[in-house]
Amino acid sequence: MISERDCIKLIQRFASRIKSDYLVKGIGDDCAVITKDETNHQLLTTDTLVEGVHFNLKWHTPYLLGRKSAAVNLSDIAAMGGQPLACLLSVAFPEGVPSWFEDFMTGFSKVLKEHDTLLVGGDTVKGHRDIVITVTVIGEADKKNICYRSGAQPGDMVWVSGPLGNAAAGLSLCQKGLCNLSDPADKWQQLVKAHLDPVPLISLGKVLAESGIVKAMMDISDGLATDLAHLCTAGGVGAEIEQGLLPVSENLEQAAAELMTDAIEWIIKGGEDYELLFTAKSSDELKLRQHVAELTGREIYSIGRIIEGQGVFLCSKNERREISYQGYDHFHG
Repeated sequence: MISERDCIKLIQRFASRIKSDYLVKGIGDDCAVITKDETNHQLLTTDTLVEGVHFNLKWHTPYLLGRKSAAVNLSDIAAMGGQPLACLLSVAFPEGVPSWFEDFMTGFSKVLKEHDTLLVGGDTVKGHRDIVITVTVIGEADKKNICYRSGAQPGDMVWVSGPLGNAAAGLSLCQKGLCNLSDPADKWQQLVKAHLDPVPLISLGKVLAESGIVKAMMDISDGLATDLAHLCTAGGVGAEIEQGLLPVSENLEQAAAELMTDAIEWIIKGGEDYELLFTAKSSDELKLRQHVAELTGREIYSIGRIIEGQGVFLCSKNERREISYQGYDHFHG
């Protein structure tokens, strides 16, 4: 069985046989990019969630599943520095439309409303076994500001927008039944919420893209090890990450100790963080920090640097090991 990356390459080979003047960017980034007018480009992205693979209704309430189904797609628009405008929703149910679907739609539509996005169509079908949810989002951005994965250069600093590994830790806690989802005071709420209810960073994505400082950007959906490798491959570069610089929540370290898990595995391999991963010249470090803080009030985190060559390496005091593509692969788990 081929890997997910090889599957995408196969599809890309067939897609490249068709040429068009209006296609700016096809397969290989967070969104496809299509010319709209002299100023703006359209952004298109689609994603599928499958029961038993991306969600489990034993702990994923329909309302939060609706929110997540919208959020993970909007995150791709954020990763390009765009504004989502409209979306299509398609669902496949094995035994007819469930009674909880209204709760799902309430959560789904609430996230769209939070980001000024319209639900304009889709499809409903009967499936065979598992629930399948597919969402397509159309966005827009000034063509001068769109951030692609391919702009990183040797010497650039590598940045992330927030702590990593929380969603993976939250998933582990849910799987082991170690959280009380109905108790707002439960000590694992931060981690579980990261898994069940991710937040698309639309405003931050636009701030970063419009700054003119950021050279490459994408969101972290399959884990830092895999997504940084994607960014590096797109730019023909490599990266070194300093383990001591990785932003880690105190809650995650507590969960790792309780579950007897190495927190670094969640941080570099765990998917569904939906934080933004980006690069900028080292000389722009202070300017970038100040710009983001002034416009968003957020802190951003420098975790390493872009290097010449290939591969993503995790560096600690006495070790430098390659971690390229060690995150989530849909066909190998």
